[in-house]
Amino acid sequence: MSDNGEVSFELYRYTPSLVAAIIFIVLFVLATFYHLYQVVRTRSWYFTIFVVGGAFQIIGYICRALAHDNKDNIPIYSVGTIMILLAPPLYAASIYMTLGRLIVHLDAESLSLVPVRWLTAIFVTGDVIAFLMQAAGGGIMASGTMSAMTTGEHITIGGLAVQLVFFTVFIVASSIFHYRIRHNLTEKSVSRSRTTTWEVAMVGLYVASVLILVRSVFRLVEYAQGNSGYLISHEVFMYVFDSMLMLFAMVAMSILHPSKVLSRSSRRQRSSKESRSEHTEMVSSTDV
Repeated sequence: MSDNGEVSFELYRYTPSLVAAIIFIVLFVLATFYHLYQVVRTRSWYFTIFVVGGAFQIIGYICRALAHDNKDNIPIYSVGTIMILLAPPLYAASIYMTLGRLIVHLDAESLSLVPVRWLTAIFVTGDVIAFLMQAAGGGIMASGTMSAMTTGEHITIGGLAVQLVFFTVFIVASSIFHYRIRHNLTEKSVSRSRTTTWEVAMVGLYVASVLILVRSVFRLVEYAQGNSGYLISHEVFMYVFDSMLMLFAMVAMSILHPSKVLSRSSRRQRSSKESRSEHTEMVSSTDV
């Protein structure tokens, strides 16, 4: 606290835990590399940005480990804060793109609340706005002054609010689509196989979305309380309501990976195209 009675700005109001940071570095490394393996193996390149989100988490927690003995180092604080803050919007972008692909895969465009040609664009645009606002807010907060901290907090809160609005609308739109297709089954939505169905993929999207939503609410309240607030002053809350939730989101999406549905679709489409091509070549050779 300053001499005039005002609460002074502090990068950390505790000593960042080295043990906790190392644990989550290891966990996020494992989760991220497994997601990378899944993306490469199934060629689900649309999920690459999810892997980038995992890389952001790794960098963020490396910075927190370094901050254990460098509490007053502004660059370490800045990079760590921004990386951890920006990872969830990257997860969100992947989730938005996955729903659009799943709707097209099921030939159920008419059942979507938002036209599919606009669905990904609308939600990803909102996600980009939230991403940029949080990045700007995090950068301003890291300058190390109380006035900048206040300004940065307001911008970050705005970014989190935008993210919450779009995520809430997305969950509503997903639920309505799910309800409609359950009552208006398309040919592709009826699966007799024992492999992962589209509904399991939807469950993955729901689980990850809810976890990110809860985390965003926590961050919104945390920053609304200010630099001297109770939540930001106790490290345990960040690990419980951000670190663990985002790790669970990565684990859920790895278990319920959309490639288990969408990659099969892509392989069938490629096989169909190859068959048509071979048939065309045979007809042409016969004609000759």
